[in-house]
Amino acid sequence: MKQGNILQIILYFLLFTVLQLTLFKNVLLLNYASCFIYISFLLLLPIHTKVNVAMLMGFGLGLLMDIFYSTPGINASACVMLAFLRVRVIRLLTPAGGYDGAAVISVSYLGILWFVKYAALLIFLHHFYFFLLEAWDFSKFLEILLRTVFSSLFTLSILIMFQYLIKREG
Repeated sequence: MKQGNILQIILYFLLFTVLQLTLFKNVLLLNYASCFIYISFLLLLPIHTKVNVAMLMGFGLGLLMDIFYSTPGINASACVMLAFLRVRVIRLLTPAGGYDGAAVISVSYLGILWFVKYAALLIFLHHFYFFLLEAWDFSKFLEILLRTVFSSLFTLSILIMFQYLIKREG
């Protein structure tokens, strides 16, 4: 990894952690939609980040969120699952020519359609897993599904707005 990438990763970690803990921690729309912007850190890692490195970062990020949210292991587990599935989703969406060695994940680099497919799928899977672990009860399936859909839309909307605010080049 280049030094610029490492600095960017550290800045994203700090930015998304601070945003989550200060701005989005207590935001709940319509009693169903929570914004988990902190997972953007994992979503925006460079394409060629090794899965074990991403899972380790996901565990650390999730554990930090678990400490502040008093959710014993739920965030850590959901983040590790997201990091594990991330490489598979990237592989699923890989164009015929592949990606270049320094490929970054952003709307400006990969296009809005690719980015929305990638982010929406992973955000939905993360949120569903998170809310399922939180409820620990399949009798609440409809509530879990509603919370997943609304929270996924909320998180995806904020992430896309963020992408257009920073408008970086690939």
